[in-house]
Amino acid sequence: MKNKILHLYEVLYKHYGPQYWWPAETKFEVIIGAILTQNTSWKNAEKAIRNLAGAGLLDLASMKNINKKKLASLIKPSGYYNVKAGRLKNFINFLFKKYGGSLKRMFSQDLAILRKDLLGVKGLGPETVDSILLYAGQKPVFVVDAYTRRILFNHKLISAADKYHDIQCLFTDSLPADASLFNEYHALLVRLAKEACTTAPKCGTCPVKSVL
Repeated sequence: MKNKILHLYEVLYKHYGPQYWWPAETKFEVIIGAILTQNTSWKNAEKAIRNLAGAGLLDLASMKNINKKKLASLIKPSGYYNVKAGRLKNFINFLFKKYGGSLKRMFSQDLAILRKDLLGVKGLGPETVDSILLYAGQKPVFVVDAYTRRILFNHKLISAADKYHDIQCLFTDSLPADASLFNEYHALLVRLAKEACTTAPKCGTCPVKSVL
């Protein structure tokens, strides 16, 4: 299995090249995007982020001070906007209460402790937390999303019963603990899932069909 996971990365990288993820200018914008993209497409989350940028809210102080109702109206394109406004506020409150509003201090925390703390923030599940840790914090944490599950399931590398942690360990046990590698690998899986391993798989165009 270890060889398959490594070979899959090599084939995808050779086929698609570097993906330059995450598409954001600041760590805070990455965090906002990770929360807003829950249960929606990146395209919709991006619309909401543009609304926040236009309102001058892509900084911690402004996000802390805006009221939840106004915030919800700005992130409406992302769907579940009232829920997500609450989750953004939950994260901000956590950051200021525990780390004085400093992302630098937060990301300086021990990884295991920080991951546990973030999972304790209401509304932040494993995928969102790990996206924050990997893409904003450059921590060696592999992100497992629906695209990853679909690809591995379609290629019989996991079963439907496998949990988030099981799938994550498949990667972390097979690869060196390298944030740049995890970043690139996850982005390549997203690319594969969007172009070939779709909900109606286009197996004829799949670059990994003959190697797994």
